[in-house]
Amino acid sequence: MWQPPVNDGVTTQSRYVDFSREDWARLRSNTPLTLSDADLLVLRGLNDVLDMREVVDIYLPLSRLLSLYVQATRGLHQVTSRFLGSATVRVPFVIGLAGSVAVGKSTTSRILRALLAHWPDHPAVDLVTTDGFLFPNAVLEARGLMQRKGFPESYDTGAILRFLSAIKAGRPDVKAPSYSHLVYDVLPDEYKIVDRPDILIFEGINVLQSRDLPAGGKIVPMVSDFFDFSIYIDAAEDEIHNWYVTRFMRLRETAFRDPNSYFHRYASISDAEALEIAEDLWANINLKNLRQNILPTRPRADLILKKGKDHLIEQVALRKL
Repeated sequence: MWQPPVNDGVTTQSRYVDFSREDWARLRSNTPLTLSDADLLVLRGLNDVLDMREVVDIYLPLSRLLSLYVQATRGLHQVTSRFLGSATVRVPFVIGLAGSVAVGKSTTSRILRALLAHWPDHPAVDLVTTDGFLFPNAVLEARGLMQRKGFPESYDTGAILRFLSAIKAGRPDVKAPSYSHLVYDVLPDEYKIVDRPDILIFEGINVLQSRDLPAGGKIVPMVSDFFDFSIYIDAAEDEIHNWYVTRFMRLRETAFRDPNSYFHRYASISDAEALEIAEDLWANINLKNLRQNILPTRPRADLILKKGKDHLIEQVALRKL
């Protein structure tokens, strides 16, 4: 059975409980199916192969697990309130979701949001991606970082930390900056308002990124410090490579044809030229980011979803408590 690799060179026993697809599916118990085939058409990404069987086998058990975690966390808050002798503000349960480009993070986030919102005790579920926290293209250009867009240094980490701190403080109407994949840039003065949801899904390639700790014990939080649960979507490098290139070529027939698209220039070139560009973008940007920054964060996740070449989940690993 697949084992999440151990990276410390010392530990020999896995920190995870591993499940085959079949074993994981049995953990659905009596969780009801609340999505229709029409819902899946809306939620599914361009390159994802997602059918109702995937929802039933993988995402219904996961929504059940997360709901149990939400209930347990609320119970912990109540115990803490009794101990302190004062009422505490109920704060959102935050789920961090990480993984490479083209691995299906957006689809997973949307599916989980839809399923979790049907549980009666936490109907308010919001989804925010880290795209809006990228520095604007003008800033990236000025800093020579356009070819490293998506790398940790291309994000306004301070803004991310301030956003999550406000969320965890239970503040109302917290602003999350907006991003347009059409123009490939942050949208100035456009925001998503997050108003104390029951659950917040925070999705991005580097949300589990760690950082160097300062001397002297100074408090310097990491993004993942604000997560109550974290998920990493995993797949073999070759498969992610194929998915990325396939998606790029399909986008030439769809979004890239829009004259307002940042990538419109790729719609009119030959297939051979486009394929060469896609391979270059993968090898020199996305593969480097995966190896240097994204994949090393996998062991920090509470749950790892391992995809096979057909984009379907084959194995699940849950961190031991």
